[in-house]
Amino acid sequence: MEAAKMSDTKARILDSVREYHLEKEPSREFVPGVSEIWPSGAVLEPADRVALVEAALDMRIAAGTSSRKFESRFARYMKRRKAHLVNSGSSANLLAMSALTSPHLEDRRLKPGDEVITVAAGFPTTVNPILQNGLIPVFVDVELKTYNTTAERIKAAVGPKTRAIMVAHALGNPFEVAEVAQIAEENDLFLVEDNCDAVGSLYNGQLTGTFGDLTTVSFYPAHHLTMGEGGCVLTSNLALARIVESLRDWGRDCWCEPGESDRCFKRFQYQLGTLPAGYDHKYIYSHIGYNLKATDLQAALGLTQLDKVDDFTAARRHNWQRLREGLEGVPHLILPEATLGSEPSWFGFVITVDPDAPFKRKELVNFLEERKIGTRNLFAGNLTRQPAYVDAPHRIVGDLTNSDIITEQTFWIGVYPGLTDEHTDFMTASIRDFVAGW
Repeated sequence: MEAAKMSDTKARILDSVREYHLEKEPSREFVPGVSEIWPSGAVLEPADRVALVEAALDMRIAAGTSSRKFESRFARYMKRRKAHLVNSGSSANLLAMSALTSPHLEDRRLKPGDEVITVAAGFPTTVNPILQNGLIPVFVDVELKTYNTTAERIKAAVGPKTRAIMVAHALGNPFEVAEVAQIAEENDLFLVEDNCDAVGSLYNGQLTGTFGDLTTVSFYPAHHLTMGEGGCVLTSNLALARIVESLRDWGRDCWCEPGESDRCFKRFQYQLGTLPAGYDHKYIYSHIGYNLKATDLQAALGLTQLDKVDDFTAARRHNWQRLREGLEGVPHLILPEATLGSEPSWFGFVITVDPDAPFKRKELVNFLEERKIGTRNLFAGNLTRQPAYVDAPHRIVGDLTNSDIITEQTFWIGVYPGLTDEHTDFMTASIRDFVAGW
Protein backbone atom coordinates (compact mmCIF):
# COMPACT_ATOMS: atom_id res chain seq x y z
CA MET A 1 0.00 0.00 0.00
CA GLU A 2 2.80 2.43 0.91
CA ALA A 3 4.63 1.65 -2.35
CA ALA A 4 1.46 2.31 -4.36
CA LYS A 5 0.90 5.55 -2.45
CA MET A 6 4.44 6.67 -3.19
CA SER A 7 3.93 5.74 -6.85
CA ASP A 8 0.82 7.94 -6.99
CA THR A 9 2.75 10.77 -5.39
CA LYS A 10 5.54 10.41 -7.91
CA ALA A 11 3.06 10.42 -10.79
CA ARG A 12 1.49 13.65 -9.51
CA ILE A 13 4.92 15.27 -9.18
CA LEU A 14 5.87 14.33 -12.72
CA ASP A 15 2.55 15.60 -14.08
CA SER A 16 3.27 18.89 -12.34
CA VAL A 17 6.75 18.95 -13.86
CA ARG A 18 5.23 18.70 -17.34
CA GLU A 19 2.90 21.59 -16.57
CA TYR A 20 5.78 23.60 -15.11
CA HIS A 21 7.85 23.09 -18.24
CA LEU A 22 5.08 24.44 -20.45
CA GLU A 23 4.56 27.42 -18.13
CA LYS A 24 8.25 28.28 -18.18
CA GLU A 25 8.77 27.69 -21.89
CA PRO A 26 10.01 30.96 -23.39
CA SER A 27 7.92 32.78 -25.94
CA ARG A 28 8.50 31.59 -29.50
CA GLU A 29 7.62 34.98 -30.95
CA PHE A 30 10.54 36.22 -33.03
CA VAL A 31 11.23 39.93 -33.29
CA PRO A 32 14.00 40.57 -35.85
CA GLY A 33 16.90 42.47 -34.37
CA VAL A 34 15.48 42.17 -30.85
CA SER A 35 15.16 38.43 -30.20
CA GLU A 36 18.51 36.73 -29.73
CA ILE A 37 19.54 34.08 -32.25
CA TRP A 38 21.98 31.79 -30.55
CA PRO A 39 24.62 30.00 -32.63
CA SER A 40 23.97 26.78 -30.71
CA GLY A 41 21.85 25.45 -27.91
CA ALA A 42 19.89 22.56 -26.50
CA VAL A 43 16.31 21.81 -27.52
CA LEU A 44 14.58 20.65 -24.38
CA GLU A 45 11.00 19.41 -24.13
CA PRO A 46 8.73 18.32 -21.24
CA ALA A 47 10.00 14.72 -21.49
CA ASP A 48 13.56 15.93 -20.89
CA ARG A 49 12.66 17.81 -17.71
CA VAL A 50 10.54 14.89 -16.49
CA ALA A 51 13.41 12.45 -17.04
CA LEU A 52 15.77 14.59 -14.97
CA VAL A 53 13.28 15.01 -12.13
CA GLU A 54 12.37 11.33 -12.11
CA ALA A 55 16.04 10.36 -11.81
CA ALA A 56 16.36 12.84 -8.94
CA LEU A 57 13.26 11.47 -7.21
CA ASP A 58 14.74 7.99 -7.44
CA MET A 59 18.03 9.39 -6.08
CA ARG A 60 20.01 7.95 -8.98
CA ILE A 61 22.86 10.31 -8.26
CA ALA A 62 25.78 8.15 -9.48
CA ALA A 63 26.28 6.09 -12.61
CA GLY A 64 23.74 3.28 -12.67
CA THR A 65 20.86 1.80 -14.63
CA SER A 66 20.23 4.84 -16.85
CA SER A 67 23.93 5.09 -17.66
CA ARG A 68 24.13 1.45 -18.70
CA LYS A 69 20.92 1.75 -20.72
CA PHE A 70 22.20 4.82 -22.52
CA GLU A 71 25.54 3.16 -23.30
CA SER A 72 23.75 0.17 -24.81
CA ARG A 73 21.31 2.23 -26.88
CA PHE A 74 23.92 4.71 -28.08
CA ALA A 75 26.32 1.95 -29.07
CA ARG A 76 23.56 0.40 -31.19
CA TYR A 77 22.77 3.77 -32.78
CA MET A 78 26.45 4.39 -33.55
CA LYS A 79 26.91 0.78 -34.75
CA ARG A 80 29.74 0.16 -32.30
CA ARG A 81 30.07 -2.78 -29.91
CA LYS A 82 30.87 -0.74 -26.80
CA ALA A 83 30.13 2.75 -25.51
CA HIS A 84 31.48 4.21 -22.28
CA LEU A 85 29.75 7.28 -20.88
CA VAL A 86 32.01 9.98 -19.42
CA ASN A 87 31.63 13.46 -17.98
CA SER A 88 32.53 15.45 -21.13
CA GLY A 89 33.63 15.20 -24.73
CA SER A 90 37.02 16.52 -23.69
CA SER A 91 37.33 13.67 -21.19
CA ALA A 92 36.31 11.28 -23.96
CA ASN A 93 39.22 12.54 -26.08
CA LEU A 94 41.59 12.22 -23.12
CA LEU A 95 40.49 8.63 -22.50
CA ALA A 96 40.69 7.66 -26.16
CA MET A 97 44.26 8.88 -26.55
CA SER A 98 45.32 7.63 -23.13
CA ALA A 99 43.98 4.17 -23.96
CA LEU A 100 46.47 3.94 -26.81
CA THR A 101 49.32 4.30 -24.31
CA SER A 102 48.19 1.31 -22.23
CA PRO A 103 50.81 -1.35 -21.41
CA HIS A 104 48.13 -3.90 -22.28
CA LEU A 105 48.71 -3.04 -25.96
CA GLU A 106 52.29 -4.29 -25.60
CA ASP A 107 54.34 -3.43 -28.72
CA ARG A 108 51.54 -1.33 -30.22
CA ARG A 109 51.26 1.05 -27.27
CA LEU A 110 52.10 4.69 -27.87
CA LYS A 111 55.07 5.97 -25.89
CA PRO A 112 56.34 9.49 -25.09
CA GLY A 113 57.87 11.03 -28.18
CA ASP A 114 55.65 9.14 -30.62
CA GLU A 115 53.82 11.32 -33.13
CA VAL A 116 50.10 11.77 -33.73
CA ILE A 117 48.84 13.49 -36.89
CA THR A 118 46.12 16.10 -36.33
CA VAL A 119 44.95 19.41 -37.79
CA ALA A 120 46.08 22.89 -36.83
CA ALA A 121 42.64 24.52 -37.08
CA GLY A 122 40.25 23.06 -34.55
CA PHE A 123 39.22 22.70 -30.93
CA PRO A 124 41.96 22.44 -28.27
CA THR A 125 40.80 19.22 -26.65
CA THR A 126 41.32 17.25 -29.83
CA VAL A 127 45.02 18.09 -29.49
CA ASN A 128 45.49 18.43 -25.73
CA PRO A 129 45.39 14.66 -25.00
CA ILE A 130 48.26 14.16 -27.42
CA LEU A 131 50.45 16.54 -25.42
CA GLN A 132 49.08 15.40 -22.06
CA ASN A 133 50.31 11.88 -22.84
CA GLY A 134 53.80 13.07 -23.78
CA LEU A 135 53.17 12.56 -27.50
CA ILE A 136 54.01 14.95 -30.33
CA PRO A 137 51.23 16.49 -32.44
CA VAL A 138 51.98 16.74 -36.14
CA PHE A 139 49.91 19.57 -37.59
CA VAL A 140 48.56 19.70 -41.13
CA ASP A 141 46.46 22.34 -42.86
CA VAL A 142 42.79 22.20 -43.88
CA GLU A 143 40.69 23.21 -46.88
CA LEU A 144 38.75 26.48 -46.67
CA LYS A 145 35.38 25.30 -47.97
CA THR A 146 35.17 22.01 -46.08
CA TYR A 147 37.36 23.08 -43.10
CA ASN A 148 38.75 19.57 -43.05
CA THR A 149 42.17 18.27 -43.94
CA THR A 150 42.64 15.79 -46.77
CA ALA A 151 43.86 12.23 -46.95
CA GLU A 152 46.68 13.49 -49.16
CA ARG A 153 47.94 15.87 -46.46
CA ILE A 154 47.74 13.16 -43.81
CA LYS A 155 49.61 10.67 -45.99
CA ALA A 156 52.38 13.22 -46.56
CA ALA A 157 52.68 13.74 -42.77
CA VAL A 158 53.35 10.08 -41.93
CA GLY A 159 56.91 9.72 -40.67
CA PRO A 160 59.04 7.11 -38.90
CA LYS A 161 57.70 8.16 -35.48
CA THR A 162 54.03 8.39 -36.49
CA ARG A 163 51.84 6.03 -34.49
CA ALA A 164 48.31 7.48 -34.66
CA ILE A 165 45.92 9.94 -36.30
CA MET A 166 43.40 11.98 -34.33
CA VAL A 167 41.14 14.29 -36.32
CA ALA A 168 37.70 15.87 -35.79
CA HIS A 169 34.92 16.07 -38.34
CA ALA A 170 34.82 19.87 -38.64
CA LEU A 171 31.46 21.39 -37.66
CA GLY A 172 29.75 18.12 -38.55
CA ASN A 173 31.31 17.94 -42.02
CA PRO A 174 33.10 14.59 -42.41
CA PHE A 175 36.74 14.52 -43.37
CA GLU A 176 37.82 11.89 -45.90
CA VAL A 177 37.59 9.31 -43.19
CA ALA A 178 37.45 6.14 -45.30
CA GLU A 179 40.63 7.14 -47.11
CA VAL A 180 42.29 8.18 -43.84
CA ALA A 181 41.31 4.85 -42.26
CA GLN A 182 43.00 3.11 -45.20
CA ILE A 183 46.18 5.14 -44.63
CA ALA A 184 46.06 4.15 -40.96
CA GLU A 185 45.69 0.48 -41.83
CA GLU A 186 48.50 0.54 -44.39
CA ASN A 187 50.89 2.16 -41.91
CA ASP A 188 49.78 0.27 -38.77
CA LEU A 189 48.48 3.47 -37.16
CA PHE A 190 45.62 3.94 -34.73
CA LEU A 191 42.78 6.23 -35.85
CA VAL A 192 40.75 8.24 -33.35
CA GLU A 193 37.67 9.96 -34.75
CA ASP A 194 36.63 13.06 -32.83
CA ASN A 195 32.92 12.85 -33.68
CA CYS A 196 31.83 15.46 -31.13
CA ASP A 197 30.37 17.78 -33.79
CA ALA A 198 29.12 15.11 -36.16
CA VAL A 199 26.62 12.68 -34.62
CA GLY A 200 24.44 11.50 -37.49
CA SER A 201 26.85 12.51 -40.27
CA LEU A 202 27.49 10.07 -43.12
CA TYR A 203 30.51 9.44 -45.32
CA ASN A 204 29.96 7.16 -48.31
CA GLY A 205 26.66 6.26 -46.67
CA GLN A 206 28.35 5.11 -43.45
CA LEU A 207 28.04 6.84 -40.09
CA THR A 208 31.03 8.86 -39.04
CA GLY A 209 32.39 7.42 -35.84
CA THR A 210 32.40 3.90 -37.30
CA PHE A 211 35.71 4.12 -39.19
CA GLY A 212 38.23 4.61 -36.38
CA ASP A 213 39.64 2.37 -33.68
CA LEU A 214 38.08 4.74 -31.16
CA THR A 215 35.39 7.41 -31.48
CA THR A 216 34.50 10.28 -29.17
CA VAL A 217 31.26 12.23 -28.72
CA SER A 218 30.27 15.26 -26.64
CA PHE A 219 26.91 15.92 -24.98
CA TYR A 220 27.52 19.56 -24.08
CA PRO A 221 24.40 21.71 -24.71
CA ALA A 222 25.81 23.00 -28.01
CA HIS A 223 26.03 19.52 -29.47
CA HIS A 224 23.62 17.24 -31.30
CA LEU A 225 22.41 15.57 -28.09
CA THR A 226 22.81 17.01 -24.63
CA MET A 227 23.17 15.80 -21.07
CA GLY A 228 24.22 19.26 -19.87
CA GLU A 229 27.73 17.94 -19.54
CA GLY A 230 28.80 14.54 -20.77
CA GLY A 231 30.58 12.57 -23.43
CA CYS A 232 31.21 9.07 -24.71
CA VAL A 233 34.00 6.84 -26.01
CA LEU A 234 32.97 4.17 -28.49
CA THR A 235 34.81 1.26 -30.09
CA SER A 236 34.22 -2.16 -31.58
CA ASN A 237 37.61 -3.38 -30.30
CA LEU A 238 36.84 -5.16 -27.03
CA ALA A 239 40.43 -4.92 -25.79
CA LEU A 240 40.40 -1.14 -26.25
CA ALA A 241 36.96 -0.94 -24.63
CA ARG A 242 38.27 -2.69 -21.54
CA ILE A 243 41.21 -0.27 -21.33
CA VAL A 244 38.91 2.74 -21.69
CA GLU A 245 36.67 1.44 -18.90
CA SER A 246 39.64 0.87 -16.60
CA LEU A 247 41.08 4.33 -17.24
CA ARG A 248 37.68 5.95 -16.71
CA ASP A 249 37.07 4.06 -13.45
CA TRP A 250 40.16 5.02 -11.41
CA GLY A 251 42.42 2.64 -13.38
CA ARG A 252 41.06 -0.41 -11.61
CA ASP A 253 41.45 -3.88 -13.05
CA CYS A 254 38.02 -5.09 -11.89
CA TRP A 255 35.08 -4.81 -14.30
CA CYS A 256 32.32 -5.19 -11.70
CA GLU A 257 30.03 -2.21 -11.23
CA PRO A 258 30.71 -0.25 -8.01
CA GLY A 259 27.62 -1.78 -6.37
CA GLU A 260 28.50 -5.33 -7.39
CA SER A 261 30.58 -7.56 -5.16
CA ASP A 262 31.69 -10.65 -7.07
CA ARG A 263 30.37 -10.72 -10.62
CA CYS A 264 33.30 -12.79 -11.88
CA PHE A 265 33.18 -15.20 -8.90
CA LYS A 266 36.96 -14.73 -8.60
CA ARG A 267 37.12 -11.56 -6.51
CA PHE A 268 39.62 -13.03 -4.03
CA GLN A 269 41.49 -15.32 -6.42
CA TYR A 270 43.69 -12.89 -8.35
CA GLN A 271 47.41 -12.31 -8.08
CA LEU A 272 48.68 -9.31 -10.03
CA GLY A 273 51.79 -7.18 -9.69
CA THR A 274 53.57 -7.90 -6.43
CA LEU A 275 50.33 -7.91 -4.43
CA PRO A 276 49.61 -10.86 -2.15
CA ALA A 277 47.60 -13.68 -3.70
CA GLY A 278 43.87 -13.17 -3.19
CA TYR A 279 44.07 -9.38 -2.88
CA ASP A 280 40.57 -7.95 -3.38
CA HIS A 281 40.20 -7.50 -7.15
CA LYS A 282 37.98 -4.44 -6.63
CA TYR A 283 41.10 -2.68 -5.37
CA ILE A 284 43.66 -3.83 -7.91
CA TYR A 285 44.74 -1.13 -10.37
CA SER A 286 46.17 -1.97 -13.78
CA HIS A 287 46.27 1.61 -15.14
CA ILE A 288 47.11 5.06 -13.83
CA GLY A 289 43.58 6.24 -14.37
CA TYR A 290 41.00 8.87 -13.59
CA ASN A 291 37.44 9.15 -12.33
CA LEU A 292 35.64 10.50 -15.39
CA LYS A 293 32.24 8.83 -14.97
CA ALA A 294 28.95 10.60 -15.61
CA THR A 295 25.79 10.24 -13.50
CA ASP A 296 22.35 8.75 -14.00
CA LEU A 297 20.89 12.25 -13.91
CA GLN A 298 22.85 13.04 -17.06
CA ALA A 299 22.08 9.68 -18.66
CA ALA A 300 18.35 10.04 -18.00
CA LEU A 301 18.37 13.27 -20.01
CA GLY A 302 20.52 11.64 -22.67
CA LEU A 303 17.99 8.85 -23.16
CA THR A 304 15.13 11.26 -23.92
CA GLN A 305 17.41 13.27 -26.21
CA LEU A 306 18.42 10.12 -28.08
CA ASP A 307 14.76 9.52 -28.95
CA LYS A 308 14.89 12.73 -31.03
CA VAL A 309 18.29 12.40 -32.69
CA ASP A 310 16.93 11.79 -36.20
CA ASP A 311 14.62 14.81 -35.97
CA PHE A 312 17.51 16.94 -34.70
CA THR A 313 19.69 15.83 -37.60
CA ALA A 314 16.98 16.61 -40.14
CA ALA A 315 16.48 20.10 -38.66
CA ARG A 316 20.21 20.84 -38.77
CA ARG A 317 20.40 19.82 -42.42
CA HIS A 318 17.33 21.89 -43.29
CA ASN A 319 18.61 25.03 -41.58
CA TRP A 320 22.06 24.69 -43.16
CA GLN A 321 20.63 24.18 -46.63
CA ARG A 322 18.32 27.19 -46.28
CA LEU A 323 21.26 29.40 -45.31
CA ARG A 324 23.40 27.99 -48.11
CA GLU A 325 20.76 28.68 -50.74
CA GLY A 326 19.97 32.11 -49.32
CA LEU A 327 23.61 33.25 -49.42
CA GLU A 328 24.50 31.80 -52.80
CA GLY A 329 26.16 34.40 -54.97
CA VAL A 330 26.88 36.92 -52.20
CA PRO A 331 30.23 38.49 -53.09
CA HIS A 332 33.32 38.50 -50.84
CA LEU A 333 32.21 35.42 -48.88
CA ILE A 334 33.60 31.89 -49.08
CA LEU A 335 30.63 29.63 -48.36
CA PRO A 336 30.91 26.12 -46.90
CA GLU A 337 30.65 22.91 -48.89
CA ALA A 338 30.04 19.33 -47.81
CA THR A 339 32.97 17.00 -48.31
CA LEU A 340 32.54 15.01 -51.52
CA GLY A 341 30.63 11.82 -50.78
CA SER A 342 29.30 13.01 -47.43
CA GLU A 343 25.94 13.89 -45.90
CA PRO A 344 26.77 16.03 -42.86
CA SER A 345 24.72 16.47 -39.73
CA TRP A 346 25.83 20.08 -39.47
CA PHE A 347 26.98 21.71 -36.26
CA GLY A 348 27.16 25.23 -37.70
CA PHE A 349 27.22 27.29 -40.88
CA VAL A 350 30.76 28.50 -41.41
CA ILE A 351 31.67 31.60 -43.43
CA THR A 352 35.07 32.94 -44.41
CA VAL A 353 35.44 36.55 -45.49
CA ASP A 354 37.60 36.55 -48.60
CA PRO A 355 41.02 38.00 -47.71
CA ASP A 356 40.62 40.41 -50.65
CA ALA A 357 37.20 41.66 -49.50
CA PRO A 358 36.80 45.38 -48.73
CA PHE A 359 35.75 44.50 -45.18
CA LYS A 360 37.07 42.22 -42.42
CA ARG A 361 35.48 39.49 -40.34
CA LYS A 362 35.32 41.82 -37.35
CA GLU A 363 33.12 44.32 -39.18
CA LEU A 364 30.66 41.69 -40.38
CA VAL A 365 30.56 39.94 -37.01
CA ASN A 366 29.94 43.25 -35.19
CA PHE A 367 27.08 44.01 -37.58
CA LEU A 368 25.47 40.62 -36.92
CA GLU A 369 25.96 40.81 -33.17
CA GLU A 370 24.28 44.23 -33.14
CA ARG A 371 21.27 42.53 -34.74
CA LYS A 372 21.34 39.89 -31.96
CA ILE A 373 22.67 37.21 -34.30
CA GLY A 374 25.16 35.13 -32.34
CA THR A 375 28.48 34.27 -33.96
CA ARG A 376 31.46 32.14 -33.02
CA ASN A 377 34.98 31.85 -34.38
CA LEU A 378 36.02 28.50 -35.81
CA PHE A 379 37.21 27.54 -32.33
CA ALA A 380 40.91 28.19 -31.71
CA GLY A 381 41.86 28.98 -35.31
CA ASN A 382 45.48 28.00 -35.90
CA LEU A 383 46.36 26.31 -32.63
CA THR A 384 50.08 26.82 -33.15
CA ARG A 385 49.48 30.57 -32.72
CA GLN A 386 47.65 30.16 -29.39
CA PRO A 387 49.70 31.09 -26.29
CA ALA A 388 49.25 27.66 -24.74
CA TYR A 389 50.89 25.93 -27.70
CA VAL A 390 53.63 28.31 -28.78
CA ASP A 391 56.29 26.44 -26.82
CA ALA A 392 54.65 23.00 -26.90
CA PRO A 393 56.56 20.34 -28.85
CA HIS A 394 55.09 19.78 -32.31
CA ARG A 395 55.87 19.24 -35.96
CA ILE A 396 54.27 20.99 -38.95
CA VAL A 397 54.01 19.37 -42.37
CA GLY A 398 53.43 21.77 -45.24
CA ASP A 399 52.26 25.32 -44.70
CA LEU A 400 49.31 26.39 -42.55
CA THR A 401 48.07 29.09 -44.90
CA ASN A 402 44.37 28.18 -44.66
CA SER A 403 44.56 27.76 -40.90
CA ASP A 404 45.91 31.31 -40.71
CA ILE A 405 43.10 32.61 -42.92
CA ILE A 406 40.61 30.87 -40.62
CA THR A 407 42.22 32.58 -37.63
CA GLU A 408 41.77 35.98 -39.26
CA GLN A 409 38.64 35.72 -41.37
CA THR A 410 36.36 32.80 -40.42
CA PHE A 411 33.27 32.55 -38.18
CA TRP A 412 30.10 30.52 -37.99
CA ILE A 413 26.41 31.00 -37.24
CA GLY A 414 23.82 28.60 -35.97
CA VAL A 415 21.83 25.80 -37.57
CA TYR A 416 20.75 23.98 -34.39
CA PRO A 417 17.19 22.58 -34.20
CA GLY A 418 15.88 25.43 -32.05
CA LEU A 419 16.09 27.77 -35.05
CA THR A 420 13.20 28.32 -37.46
CA ASP A 421 12.96 29.56 -41.03
CA GLU A 422 12.31 33.02 -39.60
CA HIS A 423 15.68 32.92 -37.88
CA THR A 424 17.63 31.63 -40.85
CA ASP A 425 15.93 34.06 -43.25
CA PHE A 426 16.78 37.00 -40.97
CA MET A 427 20.39 35.86 -40.78
CA THR A 428 20.54 35.60 -44.56
CA ALA A 429 18.94 39.02 -45.05
CA SER A 430 21.29 40.61 -42.51
CA ILE A 431 24.42 39.26 -44.19
CA ARG A 432 23.13 40.38 -47.59
CA ASP A 433 22.34 43.85 -46.17
CA PHE A 434 25.84 44.19 -44.78
CA VAL A 435 27.65 43.10 -47.94
CA ALA A 436 25.43 45.29 -50.12
CA GLY A 437 26.67 48.31 -48.15
CA TRP A 438 30.19 47.74 -49.52
